[in-house]
Amino acid sequence: MKTVIGTAAVASILALSSGMASAAGCLKGAAVGGAAGHVAGKHGKAGAAAGCVVGHHKASKDAKQADQAQSQAQPNSAPAASASH
Repeated sequence: MKTVIGTAAVASILALSSGMASAAGCLKGAAVGGAAGHVAGKHGKAGAAAGCVVGHHKASKDAKQADQAQSQAQPNSAPAASASH
């Protein structure tokens, strides 16, 4: 259990240095991966590292999709060309 907590702490420090969106994904992934690795045979560090990578990827992917959805939801704010003679 100490390994999982220690690895999650290291992962959180690394994640916070790379940005908040990726930090959330890395922290959650490291916690889940560390716990799974620990239960699966005392591989908490490897599980936390892999979980951090997967969590970061998922958070980045979700953020990109949210940005795309927001840009599509906004109406086109360019003024219409007027045909005045």
